[in-house]
Amino acid sequence: MFDFEKLDVYTVVKDQNNKVIRFLNSNQEIDALLKDYWKKSSLSSVLNLAGGTGRKNTEEKKDFLISARDNIFECASILQTIKDLEWVDEILYQELYEGYEKASKMLLGMYRSYNKREYERQPVPQEENFNL
Repeated sequence: MFDFEKLDVYTVVKDQNNKVIRFLNSNQEIDALLKDYWKKSSLSSVLNLAGGTGRKNTEEKKDFLISARDNIFECASILQTIKDLEWVDEILYQELYEGYEKASKMLLGMYRSYNKREYERQPVPQEENFNL
């Protein structure tokens, strides 16, 4: 099993991606360009999360998490456009929107956990001993 497969956030993002692709493949109304952008952003969110997990450098890991979260924001924006154009029903819209919110929060939490780890690894300055 790969490290990224052990992450709860990976399961959330992957499941969201699968829902989107199934929806897009079954819907002929949606503009082809919007479909392509949405698929690309959706797939990129999963791929950036997986790719970042394989990095050893913390800054690189964080960069990939930022990219994955950016992709989630793109997907949410496209979803809102699709809703405005009445190409998705309210129930599916809410399900997908909530999935994007959850994924975004989880990715942000993961990003912050790397910041916390970095902070905890910093050496604590030693007090000088002035006792004579």
